Amino acid sequence: MNAPRRVVADPEKDARDLARVQKWVMSTLAVTTILHLVVGLVVAAVMLDDAPDSSKIGLNVIAGIFGAIAVATGLAIHGRRILSPWLLLGLVPTATGLVLTFG
Repeated sequence: MNAPRRVVADPEKDARDLARVQKWVMSTLAVTTILHLVVGLVVAAVMLDDAPDSSKIGLNVIAGIFGAIAVATGLAIHGRRILSPWLLLGLVPTATGLVLTFG
């Protein structure tokens, strides 16, 4: 208690830590914003009553495309390879939307 630790400032480590946190915050905001659009498209497909089935299917496919864009955006922000198996995760909204719409 009488001998406090010496604080060794490492500005390079602080800059690396800050950049890592900024990447995570930016990717989280971008992905969740795009996913809100995806959920809106799926809800629109579910709520269409008098529309033809092709319109409902089209909205769900567009939701899947935007889901893949959300995944690609997160990968790009973190400097990862965009074309990866993770893009298949973007098709989950299409499958979920089709089940909710026609299930």
